[in-house]
Amino acid sequence: MKNAFYRFKKFIKKPYNLILLIMLIFLGYLTLFPLLTMVKDTITVHVSESLRLKKTVGSFTFSHWVKVLFDPSSLSIFYKPLLNSLVTSLGACFVALLFGGVFSWLVTRTNMRWKKTLSALFIFPYIMPSWTLALAWYNVFKNSVVGGVPGTFAALTGIETPNWFAYGAFPIALVTGLHYAPFAYIMIGGILRNMDANLEEAAMMLNTSRRRIVMKITIPMVLPAVLSTFLLVFSSAMSSFAVPAFLGLPVRYQVLTTQLYRTLNGINPGQGYCIAMLMILLSVAILAFNQRLVGTRKNYTTVTGKSSNISFVNLKKARTAISIIVAILLILVSVLPLVSFALESVILHPGDYSLDNMTLQFWIGTAEQNSIANNEPGLLRNPSLWSALLNSLKLSAICAITAGTLGFLAGYGIVRGRGTKLAKIVDNLAFFPYLMPAMAFSVIYLSMFSVRHGIIPALYGTFFLLVLIGTIKYMPFASRSGINAMMQLSTQIEEAGEIIGVGWFKRMVRLVIPIQKSSFISGYLLPFISCMRELSLFVLLVTPSNRVLTTLLFYYNEKGWNQYSNGINLMIVIIVLLINGIVNKATGASIDKGIGG
Repeated sequence: MKNAFYRFKKFIKKPYNLILLIMLIFLGYLTLFPLLTMVKDTITVHVSESLRLKKTVGSFTFSHWVKVLFDPSSLSIFYKPLLNSLVTSLGACFVALLFGGVFSWLVTRTNMRWKKTLSALFIFPYIMPSWTLALAWYNVFKNSVVGGVPGTFAALTGIETPNWFAYGAFPIALVTGLHYAPFAYIMIGGILRNMDANLEEAAMMLNTSRRRIVMKITIPMVLPAVLSTFLLVFSSAMSSFAVPAFLGLPVRYQVLTTQLYRTLNGINPGQGYCIAMLMILLSVAILAFNQRLVGTRKNYTTVTGKSSNISFVNLKKARTAISIIVAILLILVSVLPLVSFALESVILHPGDYSLDNMTLQFWIGTAEQNSIANNEPGLLRNPSLWSALLNSLKLSAICAITAGTLGFLAGYGIVRGRGTKLAKIVDNLAFFPYLMPAMAFSVIYLSMFSVRHGIIPALYGTFFLLVLIGTIKYMPFASRSGINAMMQLSTQIEEAGEIIGVGWFKRMVRLVIPIQKSSFISGYLLPFISCMRELSLFVLLVTPSNRVLTTLLFYYNEKGWNQYSNGINLMIVIIVLLINGIVNKATGASIDKGIGG
């Protein structure tokens, strides 16, 4: 017994072991235990179901699983939304790989003009909230058949867009793919930039055509990056809620996330928990497939010790034309949405874009002036907006501080304890929330904290629950940043401070953090920006008293008050870009340097 106590005392004397032990308890309780609670809720009768099922609340039932998987109605409850999710996700992968892959090749392998400016523009769709392009698409291409009034395109041209073009699978796949195209650009572009050009040069010396070089050499070289991008975009698209909500619900095009929202807000929460569980299993399967692929695929050596001068393709006379076309496309994707939001927020009667129909009453008007929106005061005079803005800033700041600090500590402990079982377990637990679709993760916390558990009170409806789920969900961003920073930092620096008697906390503050300041600040910035633009994670957990900007936007959009929802969207985008720009100028850290989260 004494030996065990002595070993334990010696074990926790090392700061990283103590950190890992605390993280194991903390993350285990907030990731694995809620998951078990949700599993229980899939086989439990809930209050809204007891009369219909003729069973007491809390009793066992397998009817939820039967209804979702085996009942004739399961076609509309689960299988059709699953098929829709697969279609839109695969479409998004195609768009992201095509758009991002071609752009990365143009930037790294051709003499295209304005590369630096165009690269910055290309990152914009990812920095902005995912639904930005969705709402812009709706504003421009909606038709009078479903939207009630024509969009900008129909108003200017007189041509009504068909339903398949304005709503449903096509725009959802296109918009989602454009949002995640920066993944493909960064991952494929990194391989192309660092790839040894000797093979391509040798093929050119043998008079091999440019097309054959691309098909037989370049594409196989970037195949690992293409596969990684495909899986990343696919899993992200499968868990997307905002884009399908804006572009699918007008024509009742349900995907798994919107169906999940519908069931949990209806009278069938048990079915919702089952769908969430199936979404989680699907995410884990995607991860397992990715790991198997990484472990078994062929090794493509792209960086050697030899000279790797890149041979640029001379676009010749097409150089200027291609550069202009790319610039126009990026402006349409990055800048036009902001113009669309500003325009739609000042239109009095939708569909009429004349100057006489433009007004600032939805921004600065009184309640009496806005009768078409149930006498809501203008946004800048609206107490609901200022309350939601304050909640968003407060929530984002707290989540950034907690997730950033915990992520840094987790990264420190994982790297310093590398090779131990404890470090591996904590690493997996810290990354686990990233694998969870945001809405499914929200369902887990809704299940766990809607009732009291021992000394832990029911937290549903409290601001603390939003902080808790935001911290855990965004911690993987900070932990990856912390791991990368600590992997680059030699242990000798810290050991030197330890030799001269400097304590652990002082070593962190005076040595470790200043040296890797930019990486650590990115670990705080990523959770802040992500929280400011998050909708899926909070939409099921907020109440009217603790709304944030994104859920207020969704509320106004459901009401059909498009001027308000467009105005709030414009505010969110400007705030996100402004904060990212300020931090980037001040510290060198930027959200686009941490893409992948």
